[in-house]
Amino acid sequence: MTKIEKVLYTGKTHTTGGREGFARSDDAALDIKLSTPGSGRPGSNPEQLFAAGWSACFIGAMTKAAGKRQMRLPADTAVDAEVDLGTTEGDFFLQARLAVNLPGIEPELAQAIIEEAHQICPYSKATRGNISVELSIV
Repeated sequence: MTKIEKVLYTGKTHTTGGREGFARSDDAALDIKLSTPGSGRPGSNPEQLFAAGWSACFIGAMTKAAGKRQMRLPADTAVDAEVDLGTTEGDFFLQARLAVNLPGIEPELAQAIIEEAHQICPYSKATRGNISVELSIV
């Protein structure tokens, strides 16, 4: 396990009520109602929040990978993240798919950027070997 030498940022939230509760960041930039997936109740669920965080971080990692090649990502770069919550033999698990759109970048170069980003991104590192992750170019 790698130990962080220098902390760059610490996200802090206070959550009550579990999947049917509320979460608020210490700076109040995030103040959200939570709901269980598929319940139809108002609010976001942890899987949506994880998908949003991972996809935003992944774009940052692709920016770094592109910068190593002295290039910039297109302004309309996008990642569609899907995080599944499911069960196997009664235990809960996650799996994910990241569909990356790098318009105007040749497929081979786009694939190289995506693969390098998957090595850079802290979310990818945290999930590596723990959940099934599929990466694709769209």
